[in-house]
Formats: sequence, structure tokens, C-alpha cells
Amino acid sequence: MSAEKVSLDGLRIDRSAMPKKERPAWLLPTIVILLAVAGGVTWWFMRPKPLAVEVAVAKEQSSGGNGGSAPSQRAVLNGSGYVTARRIATVSAKVTGKVMEVLVEEGMKVEQGQIVAHLDASNTEASLRLAEAQLDSARKALEETKPNAVFAEQELKRFRELAQSKAASQSDLNKADAETKALAAKLVRQTADVVVAEREVAQWKQQVDDTIVRAPFTGIVTSKNAQPGEMISPMSAGGSFTRTGICTIVDMNSLEIEVDVSESYINRVQAGQPVEAKLDAYSDWKIPAKVIAIIPTADRQKATVKVRIGFDKLDPRILPEMGVKVAFHSAPQELAASPSAAEKPQRLVIVPKEAVHQDGGKDVAWVVKDGRVERRAITVNGTDAETSTVTAGINAGERLVLNAPTGLKDGTKVTEKKS
Repeated sequence: MSAEKVSLDGLRIDRSAMPKKERPAWLLPTIVILLAVAGGVTWWFMRPKPLAVEVAVAKEQSSGGNGGSAPSQRAVLNGSGYVTARRIATVSAKVTGKVMEVLVEEGMKVEQGQIVAHLDASNTEASLRLAEAQLDSARKALEETKPNAVFAEQELKRFRELAQSKAASQSDLNKADAETKALAAKLVRQTADVVVAEREVAQWKQQVDDTIVRAPFTGIVTSKNAQPGEMISPMSAGGSFTRTGICTIVDMNSLEIEVDVSESYINRVQAGQPVEAKLDAYSDWKIPAKVIAIIPTADRQKATVKVRIGFDKLDPRILPEMGVKVAFHSAPQELAASPSAAEKPQRLVIVPKEAVHQDGGKDVAWVVKDGRVERRAITVNGTDAETSTVTAGINAGERLVLNAPTGLKDGTKVTEKKS
């Protein structure tokens, strides 16, 4: 047994006698480098990406400065609005009826009182003829009663003379007196009946005249709303198939501009202030105008105040509902009071309206510089439908963020969206 154990022990490998393997010297630096590369790749893919924003370039516009001549006007506020008419009417009838004839077309000029349409008057005219016949009957009845009343007066006078000489009884005298009074009363009633019949005839004549639709004032027909055969009613009592008007007339001499001005800038507007207007249809045509009035109420939904502007001279090219841009100018006397402002040109920067934001009640803008954004406090001189005029805080040529996203901070990396 012991001999077998010895033989097995002889088969074991003596590892203590084997030489130890040493690790290569380059292994540890290689592992460190691989870990660094893996960390760098992970950071590259997990790093915060630049925010994509839409940008626009600020443009310069020079105003003021006239080389020593009389002070020129400068814009203190820009706005946009529409041409409106103070006198505009949808012409309708006073009564409900069927349209028989329409005498106007779009673009036609009409004078005050001119007939524009006829309604069906057959029933009204029949009633008028009946009223005229009743009037004629009442007048003939009155003519019949008049001689009887005269005869009764004569009989009463004769019976009074006979009664004095005892040739007629008191009963005959009383009967003649009663008949005279009855005929006098009948004469009064029939005279009143004639007056009533005359009033009724006048009423039916008025109703016949109401079937004739006339222009309320001189103007231009801008729309024709009814055709012969249709029903028309001022109250639309017949439902959706009943028209409420014959046509729409506009007094072209009453055209003016309505502009909604922000509450923040309404202090720059006053009655009589000179205004320069430009129609969207004729952008190169400068139309002189002035402020008529500031409507003394504000729109709480839009935070605006309505301003009425009148044209110095009307032109056929000016049409209702046209879009118009206006520039409110400072009065010449205001420029004369500060000649330095008139002599030195003021550098204005025009930026898109979407680049201006409110932050704490102040106007700010985000400027893109070297791939990062910078917050700037700016001074806005005026705003219209598309642009804002900035007098301080931004230089021409700088790139601005449009519709800045919420949470944008100074130094945030951004990238410009490709159009």
C-alpha cells in the first residue's frame, strides 16, 4: 500500500520548481489608453448637442439729417392697419316682399335718393285703390248731407217765426230743431270720415312707396346681394332663403385708416399728428395723412388702442379694406425744439418682430456670436406687422435668434437651422 502511494507521489508535478511568467510591460498602458478612448467616445456621443435655432440678420436704416435745411419729420412709431369707410350701408327695404327689379351693378355710382330696386307692390296697390274708393264714397256722402243740413236750418227758422205768431205748435218747433241738430252732427261725423279715408289713402301710398328701394347717400355699389324673384326682408323673417339687403353702398369720400396701436406705445400718438401711409398694393407710394382721433378705449384681448387716421387727399386707387402700413412722424415743431436731433442722423436697426422678446417688462434679443447666444437689452422705437425698429442694443449685421425657445440662457451653444 505504501509502495503504491509512493509511486503516485512520484507522478505529481512539482510546480515550485517551474519558472514564474512575468506580465508584459506594455499591457497596463494599453489598458489605460483603451479606457480613455472608450470614455472619450462615450462623452462624444452623450455630450449635449447644440440647440438648433432660426436666425436673421439685423439691417441698418438711417433717418434724420438733412444737410442743414429745415427740420424733417422722423418716424416715432410704425404700425399697420386697413382702409375703412365711415359711411357704408347695406341697403334694404322697409317691408318684406319679392324683388321685382334690381337697377344697380357692382362698381356703379349712385346718387342720394336714386332708385336701386323695386319690390312686388301688387297687393299694396290693390289696397290703395280700395282706400281711394272709400275716400270717394265718404266725400259723396258728405256732399249729400250738406244740402239737407241747409234745408233743416231754413225749416227751423221758419217754424220759429210761425211759433211766435201761434201758427205752429211747440212740438213742430222741437221736431225741426232736433232734425237740424241731427243733420249738423251727421255732417261733422261724415267730415271726420273723409279725413280718416284721406289718412288711409296716405298710408297705403306710403306702403307703395316703401316697395321702392332708394340709395341713402351718394356712393359706389360694392356688392349686389339680391336678384329678381328673391324674397327680401329687413329682419330676415323668412329664414336663410330670405335676403336682408339689396346691395352695399360705400361713400368713397369717407375713407380713412384704422390702426391698432399697442398700449405700450400709444403715448407716442396724438390727434393731428402727421402720418405717412403706404398701401400694400402700392408700396412705393407715400400718402400724406394725419391722426383724426384716438378711440378712448382699449381692447383687453389684444392690449391695443384703435387710432383713426385721415388722408390729406383721397385718390381713386385707395379702396376699402386695403392693407396699409403707417409711420407716425414727430411734429416739425418738436424737431425744431431739439436741432441736434434733426442735424445728426439717427442710426436705426430694423429686425424681424419675432427677434424681440419681453423679459421682466423689458425688450430683449438673443444675439448669436461664435456659436453661442448672448442676451441683449434693447430699445424698441416702433413695431409694425413684420419688423421692429431698434435704436440701441443691437448693431447692424448681427445675427438674432427668431422665436427664441423657452429656457435659453447666456452662453448656450446653438446651431443655425438651414432654410
